[in-house]
Amino acid sequence: MASVSLIRNLNLSSDEKTSIQARQRRHEEQPPGSDRTRRVETEYKRRGALQYLAAWDVHRGIVMGRCEKRTGIRPFGRLVSQVLQQEPYCDAERLFLIVDNGSSHRGRRSVQRLRRRDKRIILVHTPVHASWLNQVEIYFSIIQRKILTPNDFANLDAIRLRLALYEQLTNRQPKPFAWKFTRRDLTDWLKRASTHFLAASAA
Repeated sequence: MASVSLIRNLNLSSDEKTSIQARQRRHEEQPPGSDRTRRVETEYKRRGALQYLAAWDVHRGIVMGRCEKRTGIRPFGRLVSQVLQQEPYCDAERLFLIVDNGSSHRGRRSVQRLRRRDKRIILVHTPVHASWLNQVEIYFSIIQRKILTPNDFANLDAIRLRLALYEQLTNRQPKPFAWKFTRRDLTDWLKRASTHFLAASAA
């Protein structure tokens, strides 16, 4: 019964990791030795930057991403198209898309725009200044640590390839995040935050 429910209602966390730079180091890094850590050259040449857009399936642990020259409504729309072309999202009864309040998907207009695109899509915005509630941010932190650090890429194609390969690795054995922040935790946080904002506005 649970599996049927998940197919009917799918939850995706989506966002953009912006300005990923390709920094080609002037000298090759030195591997760690018996008495020293790895050494990375501090000087580099800038080889451009790209934006990484991704959607993280909260229940299945699947990630779908793409690289774009810039962020915006149209690049975000292409990510949505990419998701809708794949199973089981193309057959879902409802698709909840969790986003922050970035300009690519901000406000009521974005909700209406995506509903016109596909009436099954329900856009859910995280509270202002609480984008950390979006699980895709956890995935972004993982790729930052594991594949983008240290930043030593000869060009943007090298970054695209590394991101694509890590997506494949993640999806080979998908594992959802053990989310410990419950609905009750969110309610309590909103109560504390509202009190803080009211006090600040009154000052």
